[in-house]
Order: sequence, then structure tokens, then C-alpha cells
Amino acid sequence: MSQCTELEWAVQVLVNNFDKYSSHRCCCKKPRRISKKEFRKMLSCELNHMLTDTGNRRAADKLICDLDENKDGRISFEEYWTLIGGIASPIAQIIRQQEQCIKHTK
Repeated sequence: MSQCTELEWAVQVLVNNFDKYSSHRCCCKKPRRISKKEFRKMLSCELNHMLTDTGNRRAADKLICDLDENKDGRISFEEYWTLIGGIASPIAQIIRQQEQCIKHTK
């Protein structure tokens, strides 16, 4: 993509991240999914600054269980997107609170 906006670039990064950890053995007709093992790897490599206990196998397995709506033991793109939203929402609140504090100190 040439001349992407920041939002377009961010979405592209999120999609590429999912593809990086999803199964590459799937045929074209089956949607890609992230296995438990690869999901744990993604947590520890990609989200270790935003999530606590990313190296904790039980915590990772609980997160997988919570996200895995269809209970197939793997994370679909839609389930991955739920994780991203769950992370982004509290971060947005923190950013807004910090902006309010800055406004009140000026």
C-alpha cells in the first residue's frame, strides 16, 4: 500500500501479526487460525509490555479459553480481533485520563 493513513497502516500491522502466528498449512477454503502454542508465543513476543503474565502458561490458556468462542482450541481472526479490542479499550481510557490531567495542569 502506498501512502497509507496511520489507521490503514495500523490495521495492516494487526492483520500481518495474525498471519505471522496463524497456521500456514490451511488450504484456501479454510480460514487461518492460531494454535494454542503459537498464541502463547505471540503473547510473550508481541504483548509482553501490555499484558501481565504473558509467560504464564495457565494465564495464556485461560485467555485462549475466554477468546475461543467456538471452542475449537484455536484462535480465529475474529477472536483475535476481540483480544485487540480488549487491549485497546483500557489503553484508550488511560490516554484520555492523561490528556485530561495535562489540560488541568496548564
